[in-house]
Amino acid sequence: MCDTLCILLEDRALFAKSSDRPPGEVQLNEAHARRRGGRTLRTQYLEIPDEDAAGVLISRPEWLWGAEHGVSEHRVAIGNEKVYTSKDPYEMPPALIGMDMVRLGLERSDDASGALEVITGLIARYGQGGIGDRDAREPYFSSFLIADPHSAWILETSGSTWAAKPVRSTAAISNRLTLRKDWTRGSADLQAGTDFDSMRNPASPTGYADCRLDSTKKFLAGSPTSPGQVASHLRDHGTGPWGDPVSGRRRPAQWHAGQAVPPPAVALPDGTGVTVCMHVRGYQATTSSMITELPRDPAQPLRAWITPGSPCVSPFIPVFPPDHVPRLLGSDRLWHRFARLRDCVDDDAGALAHIRSVIGPLEADLWERAESCGSDPTLQASYTASVAHRVEAALAQLDPIVQA
Repeated sequence: MCDTLCILLEDRALFAKSSDRPPGEVQLNEAHARRRGGRTLRTQYLEIPDEDAAGVLISRPEWLWGAEHGVSEHRVAIGNEKVYTSKDPYEMPPALIGMDMVRLGLERSDDASGALEVITGLIARYGQGGIGDRDAREPYFSSFLIADPHSAWILETSGSTWAAKPVRSTAAISNRLTLRKDWTRGSADLQAGTDFDSMRNPASPTGYADCRLDSTKKFLAGSPTSPGQVASHLRDHGTGPWGDPVSGRRRPAQWHAGQAVPPPAVALPDGTGVTVCMHVRGYQATTSSMITELPRDPAQPLRAWITPGSPCVSPFIPVFPPDHVPRLLGSDRLWHRFARLRDCVDDDAGALAHIRSVIGPLEADLWERAESCGSDPTLQASYTASVAHRVEAALAQLDPIVQA
């Protein structure tokens, strides 16, 4: 389960995704430098010819080669979603999975249209197939949201069949098909005028996705323009955006612990109790989130904000991908520490206010320091080097409630 959104503005685009995975599955945030092609590349299940690769920041479940979401040095951002269609993914031989295509799309494209061409070309050549959920041993097909500073695309797939639609101003996708007859590009086997939603598996309920999509569409209808507003939405526990109130275009203002909204205690099949910041005990939780701002002006820095765990208990840590990303974000030890804080909240909703009383000021401090760096790579490097100490110091304050 996941949620992805984008907002196209006059001078930039905002893109965000929350990755919902099994609660105990470690998700790492890693920067990868440019890579020269010419050799063989091992994806999750296939070996394919390698090509020149752009530098990327990706969020990767530790057992996968591919990525849940990420952004490239060319200011292309991509996230994928599990979708249920009338084609049976269990019948497909191992091939490429959605996470492979997210990473390859980021590495091999210069803009959103190029990433669309890369992913659909990969589907045509190699197909989709293979386990994408280690705990449930479940294969699945994917939809994608692809953005650059100027444009964005929704791409939905069912096996090797696909349809795509350009985004006009805002878009949101979740774990269901959303395209109808409004697609403008499709695979060769897709007849003109086909309602792509007719490929949805009628036996698979959409309640979990519908309630989260509704929340995101309501948020987008309010014309948000800042990463801080998006961060507050990604913390939604069913009552709307909450968290560090936004002052200015980027910066969260001073934190007030009383603003913490605990997650629902129970989730039902119709979607009741399923929220953007997911806490479905024993099944799915938000294991990492990313917000990125994609400016049109090349003189403006590319930024991203990463949570090393659930957004409600984690700070959105500012980074400057792909060159200035704290290595700490790729640490499984760090991920486990934030997972234990999420577990504390699941066991005792009252713990959230105390956790946020520490994490909120940390986040505000990191955002303020990152803001002061501007486009100066020396200042960005200095800020990046300071992140680990500040995060570790905040976590040390919270150790007593984890150990209680």
